[in-house]
Amino acid sequence: MAFDKDAFLTALDSMTVLELNDLVKAIEEKFGVSAAAMAAPAAGGAAGGAAAAEEKTEFNLVLAEAGSNKVGVIKAVREITGLGLKEAKDMVDGAPKVLKEAMPKADAEAAAKKLTEAGAKAELK
Repeated sequence: MAFDKDAFLTALDSMTVLELNDLVKAIEEKFGVSAAAMAAPAAGGAAGGAAAAEEKTEFNLVLAEAGSNKVGVIKAVREITGLGLKEAKDMVDGAPKVLKEAMPKADAEAAAKKLTEAGAKAELK
């Protein structure tokens, strides 16, 4: 059976952004590649080299929204920041707030995961 490129493109055209995102993630997992890593060489020339040289190594952890489980989010904020109860509550109540600055990527992703599991919305910038 031959691959039908037109049918594939038609199917992609009818997908929502969320469905396309899920498809990209599935392809990345299946083949062990990263779409972001593939985009830099495609830029080519000096632009590709500059993008690779400027890859971020430090991130700011931002609490975008506290969510409905404030108690769990406050506990997660205390664990991540080492703040006291009142300070952590004030940060959660004042969302969006930068919780920590200049975190290594792995630590920032782990902290964002903790916040998300607690019911908050977290961003890395």
